[in-house]
Amino acid sequence: TADSAGRGATEATLPSAGRGASEASLETPLKALFVCTANICRSPFMELTARHLAGDSPIEFRSAGTHGFTDHPINPEMAVTLAPRGITSHEEFRSRPLTKTELDWADVVLTAEADHRQFILDDHPALFRKVFTLGQFVDSLVGQDSLHGRELLTAVGAHRTTASSELDVADPYRRGPEACERAAAHIESLLRTALAALVPQR
Repeated sequence: TADSAGRGATEATLPSAGRGASEASLETPLKALFVCTANICRSPFMELTARHLAGDSPIEFRSAGTHGFTDHPINPEMAVTLAPRGITSHEEFRSRPLTKTELDWADVVLTAEADHRQFILDDHPALFRKVFTLGQFVDSLVGQDSLHGRELLTAVGAHRTTASSELDVADPYRRGPEACERAAAHIESLLRTALAALVPQR
């Protein structure tokens, strides 16, 4: 399944669950859903890279597209950006359209662009506190250094920055390998910050 693709040793220095995390947090992993348009470039890169960086930390990842294709592999030009980052397996990944089931599954939804976030909230306004752009989420972490896991999600849900287009991850689809690498580098940088904050500390 897509959820099993890309597991491997992590190069990130991320805390693992332990002291300071509630028993509930330890028993029930956090669930993060990444969203872009077709679920073949940005959001699969987010899913596979996040899983790689998180290693065996207690957090689960999925991805989907607001206008997602069904059962497509990751875009070949975007796939090229994975191996240099230590992600050697992506063949099992298959794209999927975004559904209410996926949104309900997630504790936090992180989109590539503000337009994706708005697309979700237009149909599901009640999810306002758990849907962010990835850039917005990282921007909202300022001043939340002492919080992790579900406590962090609650705090950021209540006190967020604006989901402006300046924080978006640009779409690299059909824009060549350089655009894919720029998107990959941008996403990786954001994910390292987001995951270090989300995963409960020892």
